[in-house]
Amino acid sequence: MLNKVTRTSLADQTYAEMERMIESGTWLLGSRIPSETALMEQLGVSRNTLREAVRAMVHVGLLETKQGDGTFVVATSELNAILRKRIRHSTVLETMEVRHALDRQAVALACLNRTDEDLAELRRCRDLCTASFREQSLERFVKADWQLHRAIVASAHNALMADIYANLFEEIQLSIASSTEFGSDSLVGHPGLLEAIEARNAGRAVAEVDAYIAVNKSLVRDLTRSADVSAAEND
Repeated sequence: MLNKVTRTSLADQTYAEMERMIESGTWLLGSRIPSETALMEQLGVSRNTLREAVRAMVHVGLLETKQGDGTFVVATSELNAILRKRIRHSTVLETMEVRHALDRQAVALACLNRTDEDLAELRRCRDLCTASFREQSLERFVKADWQLHRAIVASAHNALMADIYANLFEEIQLSIASSTEFGSDSLVGHPGLLEAIEARNAGRAVAEVDAYIAVNKSLVRDLTRSADVSAAEND
C-alpha cells in the first residue's frame, strides 16, 4: 500500500514514495503505474505535485510516459536508470572490459570475505547451472549462470559493487548468453573459480576470471562480426 505523504516538500516525498514502490517490486519493471486520479487519492497530493514528481522520475529515467497509454516503469532504481543511459553510449566490448575489472576485484574480495553461507549459495547456483546444462535448457541455464555470478559478487560483501554489477551487467549477460549455444561442460558452474574462492586462493580466482572473460570477449567479437556481415548483405 502507498503511504500518504506529509505537507513538507510534497513533490520530493511523492517522488520518494513512488520510488519505494518501484524498488520494493510493488510496481514491476515494464508495468503501468496507477492512474493520475488514483495516485492523487492514495498519496493525498494535488495534481500539480504529482505531475512534478512524475516529470522528475521521467527525467531520471525511472518512468516513461506513452501518450494515450499511460506511464510505465522502465528502470528498477535511479542507479539502474543512470547506468542504462550511460551504457547505451558504450560498445559491448567496452562494457565487457569494465566487467572484467569488477569481476577480478569481486573474486579477490570473495576469497577474503566469503562465509560458509556464501559457499552454500554458490554451490546451489552451481548445481542449478549443471542441472539446466544436462537438460539442455538454454533459458534456464542463462538465468542460473547469472544467479551464480551475482552470488559470487555478493560473496565479496561490498554492497556498492553488488548494486553496480547487477544494474550494469544483467542485460548484456543475458543478451550474449541467449545468443549463443552451450559452451564446454568443464566450465559449467565455474567449478575452478568456486574451488579457488573456497580455498581463499585469490591468484587462482583471478586467473579463472581472466579465462572466462576471454571466452566472452571472443563471443562478443563473433556476434559483432556476424551482425556486420548481415547488415552488409542487406544493404
